[in-house]
Amino acid sequence: MPPTANDLTLRDVRPGDLPTLFAHQQDAEANHMAGFTAEDPNDEAAFKAKMERIMANDEIVKRVLVVGNEVVGNVMGFEMFGESSVCYWIGREHWGCGYATLGLQAFLGQHRIRPLFARVADDNTGSIRVLEKCGFVQSGEDKGFAHGRGQEIRELIMQLNEGAVPK
Repeated sequence: MPPTANDLTLRDVRPGDLPTLFAHQQDAEANHMAGFTAEDPNDEAAFKAKMERIMANDEIVKRVLVVGNEVVGNVMGFEMFGESSVCYWIGREHWGCGYATLGLQAFLGQHRIRPLFARVADDNTGSIRVLEKCGFVQSGEDKGFAHGRGQEIRELIMQLNEGAVPK
C-alpha cells in the first residue's frame, strides 16, 4: 500500500539526525544518480563542516522526513544563483516508496516562496518525476561539473510557480 501524508512527518533537522544524513550521502549509487554531490561523499569532516554552516544559517530551511522513528531523507530551501531553490535527498533504501513526493509536497505546503527552483541531472528520471508530481515544470537547462559522476553533465532547471498544478 502506498504511503500517505499521515505516514510521514516533516521536522527541523536535529544534530542527532546528522549521522543518518551522512550515511545517505555515502551511498555510491545515490551519488551517481544525483550527480551534483559532495566532492568526497566519504569525508566526514567536510560533511560536518558543511552541516555546521547550514545549521547556523537561519536563511536555509532545513527539514528531515521521518517515517515512524526513522529519518528517511531531508529537504532544504535556500538561495542559489539569486533564486529561491529546493533540494532533497532520500536514503536509497527508501527509494520507490513515495517518500520523496510526500516530503516535497509537505515542504512546499510550508515553504510558500514562488517561484521556486530545483536542479536535477537530466537522466535522473525518478527525481524529475517527483518534481513534476509536485507541480514543477522545466524552465531551462544548464551544464555543470557533477562530483557524483566525475564529469560535466547536463542538468534541468525546474520551476514551481504560484498556482502550479501537480501532475
